[in-house]
Amino acid sequence: MADQSTPGTSSARETPSPEASPDAESSNASPKGVMSRRRLLGTAGATGLALGAAGAAVGYTAAPSAEKATPLTSVGTDAVMFHGKHQPGITTALQARGHLVAFDLAVGSGRREAAALLRRWSETARRLMTGEAAAHEDTDVARDAGPSSLTVTFGFGHSFFARTGLEKQRPVALDPLPDFSSDHLDKARSNGDLWVQIGANDALVAFHALRAIQKDAGSAARVRWQMNGFNRSPGATAEPMTARNLMGQIDGTRNPKPSEPDFDGRVFVPASGDPEWMANGSYAVVRRIRMLLDDWEKLSGKAQEDVIGRRKSTGAPLSGGTETTAMDLDRTDADGNLVVPINAHARITRPDQNGGAAMLRRPFSFHDGIDPDGVPDAGLLFVCWQADPVRGFVPVQRKLDRGDALSTFIRHESSGLFAVPGGAAEGEYVGQRLLEG
Repeated sequence: MADQSTPGTSSARETPSPEASPDAESSNASPKGVMSRRRLLGTAGATGLALGAAGAAVGYTAAPSAEKATPLTSVGTDAVMFHGKHQPGITTALQARGHLVAFDLAVGSGRREAAALLRRWSETARRLMTGEAAAHEDTDVARDAGPSSLTVTFGFGHSFFARTGLEKQRPVALDPLPDFSSDHLDKARSNGDLWVQIGANDALVAFHALRAIQKDAGSAARVRWQMNGFNRSPGATAEPMTARNLMGQIDGTRNPKPSEPDFDGRVFVPASGDPEWMANGSYAVVRRIRMLLDDWEKLSGKAQEDVIGRRKSTGAPLSGGTETTAMDLDRTDADGNLVVPINAHARITRPDQNGGAAMLRRPFSFHDGIDPDGVPDAGLLFVCWQADPVRGFVPVQRKLDRGDALSTFIRHESSGLFAVPGGAAEGEYVGQRLLEG
């Protein structure tokens, strides 16, 4: 869990925090004032919002000032465009609910079946993200809701290419991740031929999309594993702020910012990238990280802060200042001890301590019940994005593996690496350049 800020924790119609503001001019922003019949009847009519105000877009669109915080009753009106330069769900503001699901192609399914599946999935995602019903056999689960910032994102795993006869198109960056000493991986809940990330600000809207994607798979693919997550709901705080995780810590203050000149280079494959079909795409590392909360909560507040290297209340570095103040790694106390411990999580994960390695973290928390012995099965569905995992996730995780104070209180239980192609243009489906190239 690197010390990098999540790309937004409130509704995109609120002003994101300085660490979280998405680009205001992305092609994924929906046009202001555009509203489907379902969105109008299911959301604007129910809340009494004016048509023009309800049409405000989410995702990458510039937002009003923080003084105009979005009330919960308007959450459903926000929509993210499916078509664009990049797929949605990467720099989109964090959503309240999330589902991660991996599929394996069925025996006998190959390139043709995969292409037909991605075509179906893309059309379903496009429709649902505008608040429309699915094209076939809609379940009506989300009938009364608007789009609720729904995003659906698709990726390909290492094994997908052999199953479809496309080994020559498999990116080098998709080579399996190295083994880490902290791994306790369940192979049944790791990897997969295809990966889908679903996010929304309404639980029923998110589930509706998950069910539609599963039904669309038909006989072409079967679910390998599926995980459910959540974040704080939009409007739950007085002002936008960085997310907290289940340890109570403000999680991820140093995320790369879209306003930074090197953001695209760190997160997205360039248009001239290799292979060509990955142009404007990204690589997602997905990990289920269980938090050993019973052990963590036995620590004093001061001990917890020493593990992380930041104040639990504000996220400020132990060396002083506010959440966004640069950490002074050399500052010592009256006894000559480092104020930020040498093995503090925030110290180890800093890009300047890892050769500049950085990744865009966009996680969900999870809680899957309580074990018979009373231990909560809870933690973080870690999702990070980078142009190349060898330069992003891998060096940071290797550094954490060698002495992160937080490692005593977490356990990596599943892992996956997926190539997420660039966004689909109008009339195209995700992955078309790979499957029909």
